[in-house]
Amino acid sequence: FPGVRQAQWLTKTKLVEGLPPAVQGIMDNPAHGLQELEERVKHAVSHARLWDTAEVAPRREQYCPVLFENLIHICRLMSGKYPSLSKRMLARNCRIAATWERESILLQVRGLSGILMNSMTSIPPVASKEEILATKEHVLETFYPIAPTIDLQEVNVYKELNDTGFRDGYPYSHPHTLFFLESANTRTDRFRPDQLRAKMLMFAFGNALAKAKALHGNEPKVLEQPVVVQSIGTDGQLFQFMVFQLNTTDLISNDGVKNLVWIDSDQNLYEKAQCVPEVKKRVVTKPAGISGFQPDTFKKFLALYLHGTV
Repeated sequence: FPGVRQAQWLTKTKLVEGLPPAVQGIMDNPAHGLQELEERVKHAVSHARLWDTAEVAPRREQYCPVLFENLIHICRLMSGKYPSLSKRMLARNCRIAATWERESILLQVRGLSGILMNSMTSIPPVASKEEILATKEHVLETFYPIAPTIDLQEVNVYKELNDTGFRDGYPYSHPHTLFFLESANTRTDRFRPDQLRAKMLMFAFGNALAKAKALHGNEPKVLEQPVVVQSIGTDGQLFQFMVFQLNTTDLISNDGVKNLVWIDSDQNLYEKAQCVPEVKKRVVTKPAGISGFQPDTFKKFLALYLHGTV
């Protein structure tokens, strides 16, 4: 069943391919010195894939989290240049609960929402008021005769819960970016890229909705100040980038203002990691190392990290 297309219907969301101009502008601005970090990123990839193990080749469940920590460390180095970056907190094993009604169906997002970076301040809206109003014209795809909830788990709901996972008064109360590490070693245990993007969308939406309800109450409405939550997913090589903007909590009907999501799919950070040199007839035909490094993929990672601060 189509992952992201189904998630779009469930969350009343219009999809825009690529990253929003606000993020693209950070990537393209030479003042941020993203080029200067390239060698550090290559080193971070080599560390995760080639050096951080006594084994001949590290397994995905080992190198995927190590690569993530290395990339986050490089991002944190920017706080010398932008002190407000220090007003962030990385929370692990965060629980989220968000409830909403879609047509006549009560829906919930509940569970662990990956690694969540919180901020003291919210990310400003990435779509203008005109762009938000223009979503009224967008027609959501239906799956008739298949129900869009066909593969969702049915449970008895005793309490309609909306919970950001954080206590009132927590200083880092704004969800900024969710990170999903698909680090299972066997392919069958990992989400396929489209399934991962659907999961990223559902949890970005869930975090945004829980935050909107905490700020503005449970009454369905078009938000004066939309809530933006980002999401990054990776298996340690391939990256998915997402920026979600919750424009409305009025989700029952297909009419009116829709939410917006920008997705940049299937971006490789590098093509191949040759952990052991390939030798034929005592001649090294392929030396150990990282090949096909894509600096733009890290630039996107860093631009999402810097978004809302610079």
